Amino acid sequence: MPHTLIIGYGNELRGDDGAGIVAAELLMERIHDPEIEIVGQHQLTPELMEPISRAAHVIFIDAAVSGRAGKFQRVPLHPAPACSRFTHHATPESLLAGAQALYGHTPEATLYTIPGRSFETGRELSPSVRRAVSELVAALEAQFA
Repeated sequence: MPHTLIIGYGNELRGDDGAGIVAAELLMERIHDPEIEIVGQHQLTPELMEPISRAAHVIFIDAAVSGRAGKFQRVPLHPAPACSRFTHHATPESLLAGAQALYGHTPEATLYTIPGRSFETGRELSPSVRRAVSELVAALEAQFA
């Protein structure tokens, strides 16, 4: 069981919305610990429930449409109340609840949000978001050093 699972997600083709994936890719380059599994995804999917259930701690990284661009925020997470159906939009909380319901384990979980400035079509992060991604990656790298 990996001690920590890091999931960075977002749309790399919509500017700052790709911040979570960029952060995951940078972490993959810098952290080489077999106890830490890092994935980058376009969106959260129900298939993530199984690896989430095997982790002691899961970290989600995503862009946010509100908040001060250039800063990241840490948000503790808890499983969402049970839902009778899945929609086309999975959330970290629903995946935690699914991991508990299907596999009997919900890890400690944290969401890091990076408020964006531009969500226009394009692959470039705005300078303030690029800086926030770098600061978050450095903080996580130091945490796991």
